[in-house]
Amino acid sequence: MKFDLHTHHFRCGHADGNIRDYVEAAIAADFQVIGISDHTPYFGSDEEQPFPSISMAKREFDHYVREVLDIKKEYEGKIKVLLGIEADYFPQHAHVYQQALSAHPFDYIIGSIHHVRDVSIFNKNRWNHLTTDEQKADKEEYFNLIRQSARSGMFQIIAHMDAMKGNYPPFSDIVTDEAIDETLRVIAECGLAIEVNTSGKTKLSGGWYPSHAILEVAHHHGVDITFGSDAHKPSRVGDEFDEVAKVLKDIGYNEWVYFEQKQKVTVPLL
Repeated sequence: MKFDLHTHHFRCGHADGNIRDYVEAAIAADFQVIGISDHTPYFGSDEEQPFPSISMAKREFDHYVREVLDIKKEYEGKIKVLLGIEADYFPQHAHVYQQALSAHPFDYIIGSIHHVRDVSIFNKNRWNHLTTDEQKADKEEYFNLIRQSARSGMFQIIAHMDAMKGNYPPFSDIVTDEAIDETLRVIAECGLAIEVNTSGKTKLSGGWYPSHAILEVAHHHGVDITFGSDAHKPSRVGDEFDEVAKVLKDIGYNEWVYFEQKQKVTVPLL
C-alpha cells in the first residue's frame, strides 16, 4: 500500500494547485491513500492573515475542512482521502491552537517547528556571527521544542525532524547527540510517528528529513515511521516513496504507519 500524508495547496500562499490536483496526482501515481495537510492559520494573532505567504487565512479554515471532507466522499472507492493539517507548535499559543483544531474531525495533525527564538529555521542568515556554543544552543533548543510538541498531546506525527538543516547544511555537523537521542525517546514514549519527508531536495541541504543516522536512532527507540512528500506542487506527490521504503528496510523497519481518525494504521514495508 502506498500513502503520502504531507501535501499542501494554494491556501497556504506558497504552494501550487488545489486539493483535487493532489488527489488526482496520487491516483495517477497508484497511491491508495492521500493525506491533505495544509498549514493552519496563524492562531497566535488577532489578525485575519498576518503571514499570507506562509499560512492560510482564518476565514479559509472551515472552507478547507469542508472541501477535504467533500472530496473524501467524492473519491470513495477510488482512493482514501484523509483530512490532515500541519500545525506549528508555539508553546505560548498551544492552547489556542488546540482549541481551534479540536473543533474538526482531523484524521491526523502534523506538528512542526518552524521557528526557534522567533527566527525561521529556514532563514539563511540566522547562523551568521554565532559562536560554536551559540549554534549548539540553538540546535538544542530546536529539539527541545520538538520534545515539548510531542508531550503536548496535540499531534500524531512530528514533521521533518531535522529540517533546520534545510538552508544551513552544516547544521548536521553541530554535535547534539544527547538531545537527538532524548527527543526520539520522548517521541516513542508518547506514541507519535516521525515522517520521512522527501522535500529536503528543494532546499540547500538536499536529501531527506531526517537523516539516515537519525532514522537509525529512531529504529533503536522503536519510533514509528510514516511518509510525507511535503509536496507543494502536485507533481511531487509520493516523491521517492519506493526509495524511502528500501532505506527503512535496510535500517531494520518492517512496517510503517498512517493515521485515520487519529488511530494508527500499520502497513507492511514491501
